[in-house]
Amino acid sequence: MHKLTLIFSFTLFVITSATAQNYVRKTNLPHLYIETFDHVSINSKETYVYATMHYVDEDDVVTQYDSMQIRGRGNSTWNLRKKPYRIKFNQKEKFLGKGYAKAKKWTLLANAADHSLMRNAITSLMGDFLGLKNNPAHKFVDVTLNGTFIGNYQISDQVDVRPHRVNITEQDLPLTDESDITGGYLLEVDGFRDGNCFTTSTYQVPIRIHYPDDEDITYSQNNYIRQYMKDFEAVLSGSNFADADNGYRAWVDSTSLVNWFIATEVSGNVDGYYSTYFYKDQQDSLLYWGPLWDYDIAYNNDNRTDRGGTNNTEYQLMTDNGYGATKNWINRMWQDPWFGRLVNRRYAEVLDAGLEDYLYQQIDSISDLLQESQELNFNKWGISTRMLRERVLFSSYDQYVADLKSYIGTHIPFLQTAFANKKAAEPTPPFVPGNHYYLITNISNSKAIDTVDKSGEAGDLICTWAVTDDQYSQQWQILPVANYFMLLNRNSGMALNDPTEGTSTATTNVGTQLNTAVADAHNERQLWSIVPQGTQGYYNLVNKYTNHTANQSGGGSLNGTAVLSYTTDSRNASSRNRLWYIITGDEIEEPDPDTPDDPDDPDNPDTPDNPDNPDPTPDAIASVEPSEYALGYNPHTKVLHFGSETPEQLTFPVRIYSTNGILMRTFQASEQCSVADFSHGIYIIMWKAGSQTRSTKLLIQ
Repeated sequence: MHKLTLIFSFTLFVITSATAQNYVRKTNLPHLYIETFDHVSINSKETYVYATMHYVDEDDVVTQYDSMQIRGRGNSTWNLRKKPYRIKFNQKEKFLGKGYAKAKKWTLLANAADHSLMRNAITSLMGDFLGLKNNPAHKFVDVTLNGTFIGNYQISDQVDVRPHRVNITEQDLPLTDESDITGGYLLEVDGFRDGNCFTTSTYQVPIRIHYPDDEDITYSQNNYIRQYMKDFEAVLSGSNFADADNGYRAWVDSTSLVNWFIATEVSGNVDGYYSTYFYKDQQDSLLYWGPLWDYDIAYNNDNRTDRGGTNNTEYQLMTDNGYGATKNWINRMWQDPWFGRLVNRRYAEVLDAGLEDYLYQQIDSISDLLQESQELNFNKWGISTRMLRERVLFSSYDQYVADLKSYIGTHIPFLQTAFANKKAAEPTPPFVPGNHYYLITNISNSKAIDTVDKSGEAGDLICTWAVTDDQYSQQWQILPVANYFMLLNRNSGMALNDPTEGTSTATTNVGTQLNTAVADAHNERQLWSIVPQGTQGYYNLVNKYTNHTANQSGGGSLNGTAVLSYTTDSRNASSRNRLWYIITGDEIEEPDPDTPDDPDDPDNPDTPDNPDNPDPTPDAIASVEPSEYALGYNPHTKVLHFGSETPEQLTFPVRIYSTNGILMRTFQASEQCSVADFSHGIYIIMWKAGSQTRSTKLLIQ
């Protein structure tokens, strides 16, 4: 590296006029000129290419950097037309000067999806106001890449461990027998599950270990921090979690926690709980929260509409409607009254300290700074062109700035009321079936599990279909069988079944479409766990035999979309295709005590209390109207069947009830029905032929 200067002195560097003209600022901002060797394209987020860079600062001093490297960065933003980059110097550089990090790696944020260009910067400034440590740098520059102007960019810190970034203890490299592996660790709740990532067992939170990094971390370090997080969740989920000394409060730094939480909610960051940085230092038992990172789609700048039915976050809490598994922790903390008091007290303090006016001032200051640069930027990329998921588009930069300020002016007062009224989010309770049929609907499109295929015909295969009144193929009786449930279709009496072939585990042989089969309580393919998830009242259906989860194929919204036997893993808590609401429907009709053959009628010869018939279960059930048909039961094979001289007339359905009125099975009178899987006891059999309803008792021994 060497520096070229225009200051006259006895040691003046000689530069040609051509060089001076090549590396000049185009606006009031500094300018980066980056040339890759041989002008090769930057096509990868993993592979660096070599380059040289000339940095023209505010005083027009030109600094040249040789043998640096550049590559792409970002997740969804890397696919945009205006791309973000990561640069890497040959040696550690004080790239932004005194008070900033000395490091090899820096980021060039494109802010492509943010037409104000400042959401990341004002969030970092809000972190400063709140007293959070480790807030990323924000230096605006213009950038020219291989001779082409590519717009306004923000130089920012790479989120890593070092002074002036995440300033925690750097671990020994390599470790020795005396090394202290209690810290530091830089962690992220990472919805993308990149890098060295694990998922917690209690709250299903995906955690990425950023530091020590993938190539340096050892087994002992990996094991230490994973166990630490497991222990933290055990305390957080425990019955004593709210205890001041023995609960989760002894594991978190409450100051950084509440300030990070307020920043996330003030910004309305829909991904604030999807990507959450936190860290643990050496010889320190606490978890610290931050830095604030990736806020370009915050402040009402995301048009996804499945957050509480609206994409406008002005009147929403992200703990209720944002994305990401960090909510699982935070909503548990809200169940502790201490956390609510902490949030409300701290929020009142920052409002009294002038947070709203401070944000307005910073927005105005950055807006003035960027006026020249934003004009060149949007001449290049378009002021009213959607880059990602911008909720609104305007025709001028000032309108985007005004929209940002308007959101803050509305959202900050809303939060004061919302925090005061926030109630503990209760976890979804275990499912307890009643004497009803149930609709089972997918949470993403509200369509019901059905046996009607795309042609509209009923069959055996399971799909989803728009909810229709009196569509019996969408209605299911849910019966407890030991620790599992059978789901019997009201239309057919058949049981929900997983027909996956071959030996499978939770993550293998997935993708078979579910079907229905003749009900058999001993068949594990028909037994399901109904697993509560989250706080919104939805469940997974997990098969006992395959350990697979019922999954709506591909998130399809068309009628007839297949329901598949699919992977069971940590995404069960978040994958919308695997989450179902169970909606109570019609009450199941219990046996009518006024029917002629009511088993509770003392005049009924089959009644146990009739002294002329002390044994209600002969070898076969007494014939009923023998000139027409008869119901028989073989106590050895435990098979029920009707007989008739005119079998073509046996077209009516037959239902078997437990004595407490639960429908156990339905079959057609023309078919045989095995009750070998029934528990010992008395059951009531009912059917209706013509206008007459009949019933009789059956004792299974």
